[in-house]
Amino acid sequence: MKHLLSAADLDRDAALSILDEASRLKETLLGREVRKLPTLRGKTVLTVFYENSTRTRVSFETAGKWMSADVINVSASASSVQKGESLRDTAMTLTAVGADALIVRHPASGSALQIAGWVAPGGVGPSVINAGDGMHEHPTQALLDAMTIRERLGGIEGRRVVIVGDILHSRVARSNALLLSTLGAEVVLVAPPTLLPVGVGDWPVRASTDLDAELAGADAVMMLRVQAERMNGGFFPSAREYAVRYGLGPARASRLRENAVVLHPGPMVRGMEIGFDTADAPSSAILQQVTNGVHVRMSVLLHTLVGTEGNPE
Repeated sequence: MKHLLSAADLDRDAALSILDEASRLKETLLGREVRKLPTLRGKTVLTVFYENSTRTRVSFETAGKWMSADVINVSASASSVQKGESLRDTAMTLTAVGADALIVRHPASGSALQIAGWVAPGGVGPSVINAGDGMHEHPTQALLDAMTIRERLGGIEGRRVVIVGDILHSRVARSNALLLSTLGAEVVLVAPPTLLPVGVGDWPVRASTDLDAELAGADAVMMLRVQAERMNGGFFPSAREYAVRYGLGPARASRLRENAVVLHPGPMVRGMEIGFDTADAPSSAILQQVTNGVHVRMSVLLHTLVGTEGNPE
């Protein structure tokens, strides 16, 4: 696997290979005083973020360092981008520096695919990993969500996963819809009509506007943040009305199945899409998602930079 640009790049076997390796890496490092593997020694990994991030950037950096790679952070706000340098020139410059992998987050949909075409024509050049491109996709987030669901529920196939909130602007929803469907889950998207994308009927999911009707049968519920920074105009009357109709507070959470799991890709807006207590309840796997993000991204770096043959220990 040269690049990871979309969840659509992964068939069932490829996705399970990444998840299995992530689980093995987690088990290998669990309880170790020194969490270091020599797997990527000599490799140079650059994180290139044109948008703010805490979880994704830090977990990729941690993943690279735990595998002994040289990890360098490139922030658009402190780079030549501020002087007018184009995305292509930045990507080509970082390739010329000697990058083995570019981990890219950018506000433009399709940017990761474009960069891969520039820096690795014909498959020769650094690997490109999509860490979120506009409203398009975020494949490693979907992988860590799948890993968390598998750990909590014992499997993904046949499970019903309800994804709730701002589907229209969510790259997380798109990647999860593709990946979880590939892995055999039933995916239900729930949102106000104004926050469901045009053409959602062509996705491998079922769409609904009634959260209460979907909760009883849910094995996992993933709440999404309303992305106000991507909105121009009013998509719903008020934050309070949104919370009443589409927020997961204690009353709604109490109607979930006994073993149902609550997820959120973060950052959370407590009191709006998720209740203060709900986010910290035993059913919540939000911090488990963050932990799993490191191991999933270790596995992705292993697959793209080394392959899976041999023991990375």
